[in-house]
Amino acid sequence: MLEVPGAQLFTVEVGDGPDLAVMLHGGPGASHDYLRPQLDALGEPGVRRLFYYDQRGGGRSPLAPHTPPGTWQDHVADLEAVRLHLGLHRLTLVGYSWGGLLAMLYALEHPSHVGALALISPAPATSAGHAEMRARLAAAPERPEVQAFKASLDLRDRRARFALAVAGYFVDPRRALELTPFLVQQRAEEAVWRSLGDYDLLPRLRALKLPAMVLHGDGDVIPLASAFAIAQALSAELVELPVCGHVPYLEAPEPLFAALRRFLA
Repeated sequence: MLEVPGAQLFTVEVGDGPDLAVMLHGGPGASHDYLRPQLDALGEPGVRRLFYYDQRGGGRSPLAPHTPPGTWQDHVADLEAVRLHLGLHRLTLVGYSWGGLLAMLYALEHPSHVGALALISPAPATSAGHAEMRARLAAAPERPEVQAFKASLDLRDRRARFALAVAGYFVDPRRALELTPFLVQQRAEEAVWRSLGDYDLLPRLRALKLPAMVLHGDGDVIPLASAFAIAQALSAELVELPVCGHVPYLEAPEPLFAALRRFLA
């Protein structure tokens, strides 16, 4: 556990090697569990190890008594505490979904402490993009593919109910059965989005000068245009993943990992 003001962060290190990538899960308010075991493949024996942690208020990272849910500033401060804990001058950040947005926020606040950004299905860099994502996600359960998947499930089974809850994130809803189950703490999630308010990171992202890659499915509930705007602002390579939703490490693992390994090398 890593002690930070108002919370304890649960941490896990996978693999061995001189290089290290910090893995930032989505949510907000989720945990690192659902990135695994698939993203463990980014660790290379003798080359690269991976550092995961549950963000404050989610998973196994409890808040101290009477501590309010974390703002985006709290999450950035926690990531800086992770850097100091690891004893690194610069971090290689691999951010997924909200974790991608957290990586961008950290880079804006601590540009000298970021060596590289790999953004997988990143959350939108603007509040307008976030609103569009929420609208698309709300409509996703009505897709014929999701309705057919629902009809095939025994909803008395807890795993089936979880799969149905996340099915809208997938182009092929059946792949939801392969996702490691997780919970989102609603108070933690709402606190982050509330703290961001009416946000637009794109103008500030244009000032960053660091290696970056954006990887995004063409069927993601987060519009591909959002990923394009982020990549353009960062002067980053955009890797478009065909026939892929919001979970490319399940729906498009081969092109995803090939691109990530090339970038991280």
